Amino acid sequence: MTTDWNLTTLLAALGGVVLVGLLAQGWWSARKAGPRRAETIVPAGDRQEPSLGGAAGGGAGGGAKGESPVTLDGGADGEALDSRAMDLRALDERVPAMARARKASTRIDALIDAIATMTPESPVSGEMALSHLPGSRRAGTKPFHIEGLNADSGEWELPHPGQRYGEFQAGLQMANRSGALNEIEYSEFVQKIQGFADGIGAMPEFPDMLDVVGRARELDQFAAGHDAQLAIVLRARGAAWTLGFVHQGALRHGFVPGSIPGRLVMPAAEEGAPPVLTLIFDAQAALAEDPQASSLRELTLALDVLQTPEALEPFATWQESARNLARDFEADLCDDRNQILNLHAFQSIGQELSELYKSLAARDLAAGSPVARRLFN
Repeated sequence: MTTDWNLTTLLAALGGVVLVGLLAQGWWSARKAGPRRAETIVPAGDRQEPSLGGAAGGGAGGGAKGESPVTLDGGADGEALDSRAMDLRALDERVPAMARARKASTRIDALIDAIATMTPESPVSGEMALSHLPGSRRAGTKPFHIEGLNADSGEWELPHPGQRYGEFQAGLQMANRSGALNEIEYSEFVQKIQGFADGIGAMPEFPDMLDVVGRARELDQFAAGHDAQLAIVLRARGAAWTLGFVHQGALRHGFVPGSIPGRLVMPAAEEGAPPVLTLIFDAQAALAEDPQASSLRELTLALDVLQTPEALEPFATWQESARNLARDFEADLCDDRNQILNLHAFQSIGQELSELYKSLAARDLAAGSPVARRLFN
């Protein structure tokens, strides 16, 4: 009886142990399969934030051992940042200007030029480029320019000794007062540029000839319908004038001797700009050995409208100069048909010029601009 009870007790205890083990295993499996729980949060007073001020947060609580807070003002770390910034600026200065920015040309403009481009295999010296330039930069009656892109400044310029150029371009003017560019002139341009490109080891790219000639004709048609050159004749009422008298009177009103005999000019305020007005007389009288022996009865006061900006009011200057000279020289103001001009005639011309200025500006060919001065020349 005792033996049976002991066996029964032993089996019950063993079953209990097994049951407890099964319950513990189930609990552990359930915990692993359950959602992840948040880690224990460190109290705010024990946390160390990165410092932007340098001294704050230093000492024993200043982050991990051997590390310093990030600073932006002063100290060794600030000097390191300044050093890195200087290194970046120095690197930017070493980058060729041609790779950073490219400035537009002031001599070549796609509005009125056919442009050929050339890229040599390596930068070309200014001396080499100059040695291969064509002897004449004209193709028939049309001028052209050859420019290089300066590897240091990033500017398009005429080749200069001591400089290096990574690219070149040649611009052929498509129209001027001689007319539109034609196929023969364009072929001459291609031949000259090809020779230059061969000399500097570059492969030129030319625009299509038919396209260029078509654009040239359209541009010439526009220019012909918007050109304006005004001229008024001063005719002596009585005695003729000597050359010395004309010079003396014109100088009082701002004229100076021009580069061509028989012309006095009123210079523009802008250096290098064309003259505002031109006073024209007989060239033979201008070349006479004795200026007092020559006599003049007519002078022509000319205004090339497209060479001076509208803002400078060249038309008003032309009118005022004509009246002042007519008064001093005792002359009549006449047109090319010998008709005396009155105030109404000047007003009519002024209205027409106002519309002309608007049309030119709408085409990006404003009077007095570099492209207008080249086109109407």
